[in-house]
Amino acid sequence: MRKLCKFLGWLLSLIVLAAAALVIYLSVTEYRPEDRALANVQAPEGPQPAGQRVTLLSWNTGYAGLDAAADFFMDGGNMVMPVSQAAVEENMDAIAQVLQTQQADIFLLQEVDRDSARTGGVDQLAHYAGGTGLGWAYGANYRCKFVPYPWPPLGRMESGIATLSNLETQGEALRISLPCPFSWPVRMANMKRCLVLTRYPVAGTDKSLVVVNLHLEAYDDGQGKIAQTQALMQVLQEEYAKGNYVIAGGDFNQTFPGGLDACPVIDSSLWTPGVLEADMLPEGWQFAYDPTTPTCRLLNQPYDPDSPGTQYYVIDGFLVSPNVTVEAVTTLDLGFAHSDHNPVRLEVTLR
Repeated sequence: MRKLCKFLGWLLSLIVLAAAALVIYLSVTEYRPEDRALANVQAPEGPQPAGQRVTLLSWNTGYAGLDAAADFFMDGGNMVMPVSQAAVEENMDAIAQVLQTQQADIFLLQEVDRDSARTGGVDQLAHYAGGTGLGWAYGANYRCKFVPYPWPPLGRMESGIATLSNLETQGEALRISLPCPFSWPVRMANMKRCLVLTRYPVAGTDKSLVVVNLHLEAYDDGQGKIAQTQALMQVLQEEYAKGNYVIAGGDFNQTFPGGLDACPVIDSSLWTPGVLEADMLPEGWQFAYDPTTPTCRLLNQPYDPDSPGTQYYVIDGFLVSPNVTVEAVTTLDLGFAHSDHNPVRLEVTLR
């Protein structure tokens, strides 16, 4: 018995020391981005000037790991990692094929892994941009040497948001940090949300088209989403005040006006989105979204359109300034085959 107690005491001490060492390591290596910094960029091949008519496509690609066969532990499911590396690579190929066939002027992608253990260290941005000649701007919003939870642990993480385009850019792209709702120690291994802002000169004018890619907070108490939305609006209004055309797009993790009518919440004990209201916008600004088709599904179970437990949302879309006319906005129903989100396509005229 004494030997057993001694062994257990030694084992407990070892666990405490290992945990302390991990906390110190994560504290020292924590990703601490500046409030505003230059985004990583690559120029397009043969850049084209932006015209008065512009097409954008926003898509949370779910790091090519949240396909129809997946559920996710944070949404009430069980899975931590993708089904397999082969499935990740198959999803990447399918996502790249959609990007090639859509032929938008600007693609706004979220949850793009570049060197994450969960997706085998593959650079998904290089895969999506490769062979198309598209330029890109990238901002990391998840960079951690080792994410220790849940089990098995997520491990190394390098992921972010990326804007791809064949348009001529103007100046440097910016990574703009958003307020982080988490405090130490949770903050150390959590996402550091951001915006990626790119500028494109508009042919025949002295104005710029300013495009902001976003992926707002998901698993907070709601205050993080509110603070980040307010920070987003401040950036957008500053750019509009300069006389620019302004479009923000991405995963808001908040349902748009009427979104809960189109996709009511089935089980409030599981993840629910925040709510965006039209009256929160300054005069002339508008949301652009398609309420007829879900943009996202809850990952409480593998996708089954016939299951009563399948929860849908409309949380992906756009926000445009008063000098931008929305011609069409359409959610592409891909059946959540390769991501837990559907892409949303926007066509606008710059007045």
